[in-house]
Amino acid sequence: MTKPATAQSGTPSSDPPPGGDSPRGTSTGEPPNAESRRRGRSGKRIGDQIFSGTAVGAGVLILVTLAAVAAFLLYEGFPALVADPEELPGGEGFIAYVTPLLFGTVLAAVIALVVATPLAIGIALFISHYAPRRVAAGLGYLVDLLAAVPSVVYGLWGIFFLAPNIVPVYQWLEEYLGFIPFFAGPASATGRTMLTAGLVLAVMILPIMTAVNREVFLQTPRLQEEASLALGATRWEMIRMTVLPFGRSGIISGSMLGLGRALGETLAVAMVLSASDVITINLIDSVNSSTIAANIALDFPESSGLAVNALIATGLVLFALTFVVNFAARAVVARRRDFSGANA
Repeated sequence: MTKPATAQSGTPSSDPPPGGDSPRGTSTGEPPNAESRRRGRSGKRIGDQIFSGTAVGAGVLILVTLAAVAAFLLYEGFPALVADPEELPGGEGFIAYVTPLLFGTVLAAVIALVVATPLAIGIALFISHYAPRRVAAGLGYLVDLLAAVPSVVYGLWGIFFLAPNIVPVYQWLEEYLGFIPFFAGPASATGRTMLTAGLVLAVMILPIMTAVNREVFLQTPRLQEEASLALGATRWEMIRMTVLPFGRSGIISGSMLGLGRALGETLAVAMVLSASDVITINLIDSVNSSTIAANIALDFPESSGLAVNALIATGLVLFALTFVVNFAARAVVARRRDFSGANA
């Protein structure tokens, strides 16, 4: 009986391997060097190289732009820094000129931050952990929409609605809390005070702070939340023990972003605030400190010569202040890097 012929062990078969692949592991319809042509000399794909180069170029462009702005402010503001005091506005030197403006800038921004921070945290927690999904989505879009409102609209709202309606509140504060220097009075009859400007700024910075806090809270590990609830914690206790500690650095980052926006706001503050060159902590009086940005916007059209250099020099001070605030915020966030998933 004749046996069918079988291939001997170790004898190479003439049939191609399954899948049509050649013995060398490359497709029969593709040249062996096709993959190498898709990669550059560094071994990376050309698309990856283009994306990496674009990202690096964007980062370098930002640094160059910041350096150019700083150089311009320093070059144009230097004549005011070395000028005789009598030649500058006020006749007392640049330090005396910029100090009330710097004080007013920081005061208005701090008021806005104190008011907006708890509101932003509360709104973000409601959207992320309390509201139904459909309500949360609509409310999130509504809060984000506040960022699209122009500054002049906020200024008009502050002048024609907030300021007149808040006068009775200022009168009450003067009557019952007048022993506190912040509410010593006399209360402004128009409502155009530093406190009003701070409230307008608080509404303006609320969207960006809420958006950052909301996204950070949503990144809290679900297992940690469920474990806390399984141990018998209420929803608030779960938030206090897991969500807030996890999002602490994100809260700080959002607050610093809002503070940067408040420090540089111009038009709304210029429209609302009834400012003068003084340093006062009375928040409900008609006599208020101005801010650097508002002072530049109001005085620049009528200034000339060394007065323009003085305004640009105050802009340099604001630039340095913003840089210091952001640098400090980055340092705080870096210390909490190991405890939060929202690393800015």
